[in-house]
Amino acid sequence: MIAHALGQSEEQIAALRMAARLHDVGKIGIPDRVLMKPGTLTAEEFEIIKSHTTIGAEILGKSKLSILQEARAIAVSHHEKWDGSGYPQGLQGEHIPLCGRIVAIADVFDALTHDRPCKKAWTFEAALTEIKRLSGRHFDPNLVSLFLSEIKSEGLQRLGEYLENTNDRSIGAPVLVRMQ
Repeated sequence: MIAHALGQSEEQIAALRMAARLHDVGKIGIPDRVLMKPGTLTAEEFEIIKSHTTIGAEILGKSKLSILQEARAIAVSHHEKWDGSGYPQGLQGEHIPLCGRIVAIADVFDALTHDRPCKKAWTFEAALTEIKRLSGRHFDPNLVSLFLSEIKSEGLQRLGEYLENTNDRSIGAPVLVRMQ
């Protein structure tokens, strides 16, 4: 939805959708005791989790295929924050690749609206409020505006129905890149 609102071509949107599916591939290098831990992570465990971005970049960085290079950019940048407080590089603003900024919104929305070992799912409304609250700090404010506008025009109910009916419950990022 965000890529579409930006005017990206169907080819660009399809590539982003496929690349976004690999955003957390680096989690294969994270021990299950940390990845699946219920409750709050210790500072040491959080450092281990954070390494999934660089592990993913390493896995994907060896390919010459453009789709995997975009997947690499997403993997390494989807936890960067607009204000520079993210990881792994502390990139700020438009220094964060656009694909990473788009997937960051989708990834957080997905994480908030689904149960995780450490938390229960939030309502769509609460998740949207949180995304809006984090605009300009965590997220690119222009992309948040587009996201919220698209949600309003597409209808929150349609998004919810799509998420409930899809067989791919692994991540929400491809869904939010463009609903069909």
